[in-house]
Amino acid sequence: MIACLGVIVADVVAKPVDALPERGTLELIERVELHIGGNAANSAAVIAKLGLPVQLVGKVGDDNFGAFLTGALERLGVGTRAVARDPHAPTSTSLVTVHSDAERSFLHAAGANATFTERDMSWDALEGTRFLHVAGLQLMTALEGAPVGRLLAEAQRRGVTTTLDTVMNPRSAGWAGLAPALPHLDWFVPSVDELTQLCGERSLEAQLAACRAVNPRLNLVVKVGGEGCWVAESGKAPILVPAEPDTTVVDTLGAGDAWCGGFLVGLAQGDTPLVAATLANRVGAACVQALGATTGIQHKSTYEKNRS
Repeated sequence: MIACLGVIVADVVAKPVDALPERGTLELIERVELHIGGNAANSAAVIAKLGLPVQLVGKVGDDNFGAFLTGALERLGVGTRAVARDPHAPTSTSLVTVHSDAERSFLHAAGANATFTERDMSWDALEGTRFLHVAGLQLMTALEGAPVGRLLAEAQRRGVTTTLDTVMNPRSAGWAGLAPALPHLDWFVPSVDELTQLCGERSLEAQLAACRAVNPRLNLVVKVGGEGCWVAESGKAPILVPAEPDTTVVDTLGAGDAWCGGFLVGLAQGDTPLVAATLANRVGAACVQALGATTGIQHKSTYEKNRS
C-alpha cells in the first residue's frame, strides 16, 4: 500500500480567466467547477485510479468542503481513515484561475493543512504501508523543519520507502524547512522551479549538489514540465526521460501530482526508476489533457507500454 501525506484542498476551478474583472464589475466565463485538489489528495486519487491501494494522510475542516473531499476521494477508492477533522480550522481551499494558454494561478487559504502536526500521524491506520509520500510540505507550517524529519525517520525505521514532493509558497520556511527531511528520504521529486526557489541554485548540477550535501545517498527526480524529468539515482549521472510527444494541453493543474502518482505506482510494482519515470510522464501527460487535477487519469494499463 502507498500512503500520501500532505496537502488536501478543495479546488474551485474557473476557466478561462486571463484577467480579473474591474473592481465592482462582472465578467462571464465558460466554466466554474469544484474539484479534489492539493498535492497529497491529487496523488492519492491518481494512484487509486491507476489501480493500487492508497491511504491519504492529512487534515480537513469539519465543514462542507471537508465532507465533499473525503466523500469524493472515497468514491475513487482512496482510504481516508488517516484524515483528521479539525473543528477549529476550515478545510483548505484554492480559487484556481485557468488561463487561455492552460497555465493557472491560485488564491489559496491554508486552513487545516497548516495545523497538521506529527501528533496527527495515524500509524495504526497505515499498517502494511510500503511507501510514504509527503506532498506539499511548504504549505504545512506546523510540519516543516524538524517535525517532518522525525516523521520520515520513523517511517524509515518501520521499513517504509520515503518520497517527498514540494510546492511553491514564498512564505514557507524554505530550505530550512526542507533540509531536515532530506537525510530521511529515499526519493526527492521536486519540480525544477520549486527546487530553484528552495535551494537558490539554477543549474541542475548545482541543485543536485545542494541536496546531496545534506544526504549523499539521495535519489532525485527533477520534473521539468514539457521537457520531461531528470532522474538522478544515487551514485549515477542524471538521465533525461523525455516527456510524451504531441500532448494537447488543456489545464496544467495537478500535473506534477499526477506525475508523482504514476512514479509511485511504477516503483511499487517493481519498475526500475527510469521505467517508473516513463510511466509517470505518460500519466502527467494524460492529466493536462482535461480540466481538473485528476479528471483525465485512467487505469495504469492504459500507460504501460514498453515497460522493459
